[in-house]
Amino acid sequence: MPTSTLIRNGTVVTATETRPADVLIEGERIKEVRAGLPVEGVDRVIDAAGLYVLPGGIDAHTHLDMPFGGTTSADDFLTGTRAAAFGGTTSLVDFAIQARGTRMRDALDTWWKKAEGKAAIDYGLHMIVTDLGGAGLEDMDDVVAEGVASFKLFMAYPNVLMVDDGTIFKALSQTAKNGALICMHAENGSVIDVIIARALAEGKTAPIYHALTRPPRAEAEAVHRAIALAEIAGAPVYIVHLSSEDALNQVREARDRGVPAFAETCPQYLLLSIEELERPNFEGAKYVFTPPLRPKEHQPKLWDGLKDDHLQVVSTDHCPFCFADQKILGKDDFTKIPNGGPGIENRLQLIYHHGVNAGKISLNRFVEITSTTPARIFGMYPRKGEIAPGSDADVVLWDPAALYTISAQTHHMRVDYSMFEGYEVKGNARTVISRGEVIVDNGEFLGKPGRGQYLKRTARGGAWK
Repeated sequence: MPTSTLIRNGTVVTATETRPADVLIEGERIKEVRAGLPVEGVDRVIDAAGLYVLPGGIDAHTHLDMPFGGTTSADDFLTGTRAAAFGGTTSLVDFAIQARGTRMRDALDTWWKKAEGKAAIDYGLHMIVTDLGGAGLEDMDDVVAEGVASFKLFMAYPNVLMVDDGTIFKALSQTAKNGALICMHAENGSVIDVIIARALAEGKTAPIYHALTRPPRAEAEAVHRAIALAEIAGAPVYIVHLSSEDALNQVREARDRGVPAFAETCPQYLLLSIEELERPNFEGAKYVFTPPLRPKEHQPKLWDGLKDDHLQVVSTDHCPFCFADQKILGKDDFTKIPNGGPGIENRLQLIYHHGVNAGKISLNRFVEITSTTPARIFGMYPRKGEIAPGSDADVVLWDPAALYTISAQTHHMRVDYSMFEGYEVKGNARTVISRGEVIVDNGEFLGKPGRGQYLKRTARGGAWK
């Protein structure tokens, strides 16, 4: 018989409602949600008095065990998924990378092996497309059948990841047929390369030039172009890690015309600014990721975008590199600093504190942008992202009164710094349940490496709106 758990006396919060209710879990699924459920015959009772009962967080943009710039991101699927769980995230979608000249299925097999025996929470995979030569379009259909319902293409990083507009258009045309979603890293990489070459020729090598060589207009132009290509192909498009007001304006204008354009932002763009890259003693390298941090005046515009549904998702783009032995690779040349920062553990804390507590977004909108909408967009709903009968029992008991100070001294990510060092937040995950199993309770990890399952996600087809 499957184990049963009853969560009593809590306040259930979904994307659409907030109500006092009990939640009965049987095995890995939610069986019933209503007030006054009986305790008789239940194996375990959890008292959630004073707590919010939320669907587990979904981080739709992570890079675990990812090779980049001659090194590899510091968190693998063991440490990364464990850190995610501490923060209340119970599912993530990582990226398999197709090497040029290889089949996408090879990349899928490689990333499954990276996660095997390590992932502590459920995970899906996007496919990064670098090459559509030969059988590339058929490859896309094959991996969609394997549950890869989304593909990422780069308009940046020439000669490494960037693909041309024709390749982007072919991929969009294919997803218009197979129902998958194209995710775009939108920056004008060719122009940025020219600006970078000029900066280096002038001896400008410090971390701040990473940001100054990637202007907001280079992002906005690429977002505009990505949306135009998607419109021509008759396909939806999803802009990853949107960082600037300029780019947001392009998404808003398209959505106002009824175009199925979607976009995410990340806590770093909502809370940090370009000033971080000017820190002395090369400390600015800790904040080198792409797109770069922007001037502070962009932040309130992004918060408004989240509130008004011009931005639909908050993910992390978690791609940590240790300062001491990885970021230092770019000491004399900002282009050699590994791009990425750690954040998988702190997403819910930061968005709850600076969003809900600050009155920028509602509690229901918080659930929507951190769990329900990513589940819907990326083919996991209603299995994930919901507190309802039949959904997976991915549940977070959230203590709105808990005080917590973010620090590298106490976080669980395998990286030697925090982008949000010393930030004090009110609101934190107390108990985290993944498919009916308590994996974090009161700061203790109870899950097992390898218990996380691969999420075979569903291509949405005509369901975009």
